[in-house]
Amino acid sequence: MTPRTLQRLTRGFTLVELMIVVVIASILLSVAVPSYITSMRKSRRSDAKTALLDLAGREERYLSTNPAGYSNTPADLGLAGIGVANPIGTSQYYYISAICVTAAGAASACPPSTLSGPSFLITVLPMAGTTQAGDTQCTSFSVDSGGRQFSTGTLATAQCWSN
Repeated sequence: MTPRTLQRLTRGFTLVELMIVVVIASILLSVAVPSYITSMRKSRRSDAKTALLDLAGREERYLSTNPAGYSNTPADLGLAGIGVANPIGTSQYYYISAICVTAAGAASACPPSTLSGPSFLITVLPMAGTTQAGDTQCTSFSVDSGGRQFSTGTLATAQCWSN
């Protein structure tokens, strides 16, 4: 090889080649990042729904041992408490905002549930300051003692509760 050919082979990348790589990487990132964020939000929603359904099961177990009615006392259900200070699930992006209990023989006091007492409605909301708080598709999840599921957001309840 001549010194001129050797110099040409060891010179490196041109600016055009480098810019092509940057453009391709940008396109891949613009597709991958939103897809990743959507997948993470769905995963966190699923975790919140699992924790909510576990809590509904605890309410049913409580009723089976205390026939007077359901409980809205967190300690009765094996919880440290409700509210922002007590996140639920393994990801801890949601918290229980309310446990509404309707006494036996009373009309429903827990909208959107229309069940008369004894009944309950449990609602979870995303923690403020987390990426889940920006999830406008499925803002909150609720379940009542009849097993009916409710949600708020831009998606229908059936879509929010499906996995």
